[in-house]
Amino acid sequence: MESILGWQLLFLGGTATWIVFSSILNVTQKLRSLTQPWVSHYVLSGTSIVLKIQKYEHRYLDAFFSGLSCVVSVPFYTAFLPLLFWVCSQSRPLRSTFVFSGHCKLARQMTLLMAFCDYMGNCIKDVVSAPRPSSPPVRRVTATKDEQENAMEYGLPSSHTLNTVCLSGYLLHYILSYSGSDDVCKELMGFFLVCLVVGLIGVGRIYLGMHSLIDIIGGLALGLGILTFWLSVDEYIDDFVVSGQKVTSFWATLSFLLLFAYPTPELPTPSFEYHTAFDGVALGIVIGIQQTYHQFHHENVARILTPQLRLHAFVGRMLVGIPTILLVKFCSKALAKWILPILAYTLGIPVRSTSYIPALNGAGKKSDIKQSGYAQKLLFFSKQTSFDVDTGTRLLQYAGLAWSTVDLVPSLFSHLGL
Repeated sequence: MESILGWQLLFLGGTATWIVFSSILNVTQKLRSLTQPWVSHYVLSGTSIVLKIQKYEHRYLDAFFSGLSCVVSVPFYTAFLPLLFWVCSQSRPLRSTFVFSGHCKLARQMTLLMAFCDYMGNCIKDVVSAPRPSSPPVRRVTATKDEQENAMEYGLPSSHTLNTVCLSGYLLHYILSYSGSDDVCKELMGFFLVCLVVGLIGVGRIYLGMHSLIDIIGGLALGLGILTFWLSVDEYIDDFVVSGQKVTSFWATLSFLLLFAYPTPELPTPSFEYHTAFDGVALGIVIGIQQTYHQFHHENVARILTPQLRLHAFVGRMLVGIPTILLVKFCSKALAKWILPILAYTLGIPVRSTSYIPALNGAGKKSDIKQSGYAQKLLFFSKQTSFDVDTGTRLLQYAGLAWSTVDLVPSLFSHLGL
């Protein structure tokens, strides 16, 4: 068996070392003491800007900006990304002499980028723990359950702005690179459309009372920084995922460590749950791609609306694929709920459940609910009396969902001739 590559061991060791020392040195609390007062001041002083924008209150604007927020939300991307995989996954040998270049790379890159954005954005939110605009006097519009949960998070940075900058920017980069066009007019038009969408999202988040101007600026700055970084490493990441050594073991270990590397917020929020879900999605995607890249996800695959993949075949894929991944998610959750408590008890680790397992409710302190953060979650550094088994359950169920998206479901397409 080949040993883990040196850089992998170094990276994982560095992450583990950061977890331990950041907990010992109380890095989160020190960073919060430096940043929270400053950000809170700008949130408070920015209330007048929010109120000025909300003076144009109208039910059509409420509907428009609420709808726009849903289109760029995490649930939307969660539903959209599997479709992006399925419009290009190979289910039969190509008979044409032409090579049809697929978009599988775009699908996996946007998924991993989304997971990275979610992690970085939520980490900063919970480190700073800065409030959203106070309501009242600000009118907060939460038309959907997703928006109501978003309102429970801290404000800086705006996740909607951050995600929109990164994903729309990467999509524009991919389209321009894929088309190979040097048309300056097309490039300017694409850049204008991206700026327009980002601008509308930013204004919309302020109009809806969800963010202050400082949150939007923070999301924009962080998004541009992450996008610049990602464009410089995406080729290396993709090469590693599809053809690297010890990819599955490395990514599984990294996913586990990231659960502990997450900072503890001032008060519990849903941010850690979102990170755990996308941590699992990234893990499942990487495992599935590693196993089936040469069968279903290489670049010489048919695209939708070509002779190899007609519209009716794509519809068939949707009818088969969506119920399948939902079933796998349900089964993964049920299996994790059964196995993880047994494993924990076998190892002598006390556990609790905040929502998934009623029998374990109340096993821990209320102050332990939702998140723990950093090495406080580790057994030898823990100040808790129990550990939340829901975290592992959520990680495994979303890993199962993502794995089925890129492995199980394309296999079904192949057997069904879709």
